[in-house]
Amino acid sequence: MSIQFAPDRGTAAALVLPVATGGLDRIAAAGLDDATATLVAGAARAGRFEGEAGSMAEIFVAGEGDSANRVILLGIGAGDGAALEKAGGALTGRFLLSGLTDLTVDFAGTDASAASVARFAATAAQRGWRQDGYRTKMPEKSKPTLSTITIANAPDGIDDAFVAADAITQGMDLTRTLVTDPPNILYPVSFVEKCRELTELGVELTILDERQMAELGMGALLGVSLGSEKEARLLAMRWNGKGEGDVDLALVGKGVTFDTGGISLKPGPGMEDMKWDMGGAGAVAGTMKVLATRKAKANVVGVVGLVENMPDGKAMRPGDVITSMSGQTIEVLNTDAEGRLVLCDVLTWVQKTHSPKTIVDLATLTGAMIVSLGSEHGGMFANDDSLADQLLAASRESGDLLWRFPLSPAYDKLIDSPIADMKNIGPRGAGSITAAQFLKRYIDDGVRWAHLDIAGMVWADKPGNHHDKGATGFGVRLLDRFVTDNFEQ
Repeated sequence: MSIQFAPDRGTAAALVLPVATGGLDRIAAAGLDDATATLVAGAARAGRFEGEAGSMAEIFVAGEGDSANRVILLGIGAGDGAALEKAGGALTGRFLLSGLTDLTVDFAGTDASAASVARFAATAAQRGWRQDGYRTKMPEKSKPTLSTITIANAPDGIDDAFVAADAITQGMDLTRTLVTDPPNILYPVSFVEKCRELTELGVELTILDERQMAELGMGALLGVSLGSEKEARLLAMRWNGKGEGDVDLALVGKGVTFDTGGISLKPGPGMEDMKWDMGGAGAVAGTMKVLATRKAKANVVGVVGLVENMPDGKAMRPGDVITSMSGQTIEVLNTDAEGRLVLCDVLTWVQKTHSPKTIVDLATLTGAMIVSLGSEHGGMFANDDSLADQLLAASRESGDLLWRFPLSPAYDKLIDSPIADMKNIGPRGAGSITAAQFLKRYIDDGVRWAHLDIAGMVWADKPGNHHDKGATGFGVRLLDRFVTDNFEQ
């Protein structure tokens, strides 16, 4: 989707007029000829259009010869960033397959700020993302036609505001491509290859293979990978936005490119969805692209542990005891609780290598989180109240919503093992919490840490403001806002 800006609307064949709630007087001030303005106003009243964010009224008017033009009233609610975001997504969702190739949105006469209009434009572009690269046949009516949205009469400052907003779009595109790609295409080594594009933006990559990880003692991460023919990788992506110096923030992602459950095999129905069990790693990679694209003034490292969890004669068994890089031992009771085994070694590595003061990890970690929150919020756990408050604020501002869960010694006891330092699962209850308690055991004293369980958020069964059915790109907007608000001041 191409977003363009123009000083005026010209002779648009499909003209979109943003209308605030209760603002139908906008029609009279839109510069339409009297007959058209009367027709549009009457159609709006007949359709009970009142300007709610994302609502629309479409009116066909006479064009040249026997052609017809369109005037589209687009509700923008209160006209703030959140309302315009909703309107932008709704506009693309409505017209992506409509046969129209171009829309012109005229913001003349509105009070929308440059930042809000930038969010509108970026969301419209994000909603148009699709993965059609594996299709060889498609009905004509299923093919996207809308390719360009022109924003006319945008507020002063739109160019600068759109740079940051468009960077988010580019980062989300990378995340959604990674999450959507099938597991025969996306596996640990190919994930790394797809992220090499980040070097062109100035991101420094460090890649560890299985031999190097074995020498470091990463028995937990490598234990998950034992049953797979695909070799594991650790990928670190560093952006030095403030120049050489200490890392302000480490982002850590679970990258299980396909999860069968291992020997603790998952049920067959629905297993194909487990291609997106690397959604946390995808969000980290996308965020690093955003930060580098917009030249964020922060030093951030994103580290992802990449494995495939398969059953095999060499695979890890329930009952095995493995040793993590930290030296702590783990009794494996269920090989399908593998994400925490990947993350614990990555958390240890990033602390030993980069000494970050703040760590945020993201993972599609537990089905229990979907039971708790569905697909409306990601779960958050934190060992520091100020960090939790910062992430919750970023979630509200970005729209990638989080809900905080507790941590406590009582839950921690539930993963004590009789023969090792810990078990990799607790009892049936509080499954998301005991998973977070497991990870907390790998965080050094004095390090602020938050764990985001986004199991219900990386894939959607219905369209949203920023996405169609499928990969959502969840986490990219959240993390970018978190960095902007707390590490670039």
